[in-house]
Amino acid sequence: MSIYQFTVKKSSHVAVPLETYKGKVLLIVNTASKCGLTPQFEGLQALYKTYEPAGFSILGFPCSQFANQEYADAAETESFCTMNYGVAFPIFAKIDVNGEQADPLFKYLTSEKKGTFGLKKIKWNFTKFLVDRNGKIIKRYAPQTKPAKIAADIERLL
Repeated sequence: MSIYQFTVKKSSHVAVPLETYKGKVLLIVNTASKCGLTPQFEGLQALYKTYEPAGFSILGFPCSQFANQEYADAAETESFCTMNYGVAFPIFAKIDVNGEQADPLFKYLTSEKKGTFGLKKIKWNFTKFLVDRNGKIIKRYAPQTKPAKIAADIERLL
C-alpha cells in the first residue's frame, strides 16, 4: 500500500488522485491559519521554492480540530496563505485528521508512522509526513519541527 491509492479534494472540492504526485518527494502537512505555528507557512514555502524544481511538493491540508484555528471558508484559507505567506504549494479542502471522521489519507499516514510514545493520533497543527518518490512514508515530524530542519531529509530523497 502507498499514498497513491488515495484521492483527496482540492479546496474547490475537485477530486485529485494522489497518483498525480507519483515520482515526487512530498511533505504532507495538516495546517491551520490562526495558530501559533502558522508562521511555519513561510518556512514551508521556502522549502517548496527551493526543491520544487527537483521534484518536490508540499500538500497542505487545513484542519480545525485543534482549537478551531482554521477559517470555515476554503477560499478564505487559500487567500490568507497566499497573501500573508506567499504560499504557492497546493492547499486542499479542510479535513479532520483524528477521530472517526478523519480523512482516509491521514488514517493511513498515522497508522504507518506513529508519533511520540507510539501514538497514532496527531497532537496539533503542522504535523508533517515526508514521503519518498514511491509513495512510502519515510518520517513523521512533530508540529514544533521547523521546516528548515527537514531540508536535509528532503535532499537525501531527491
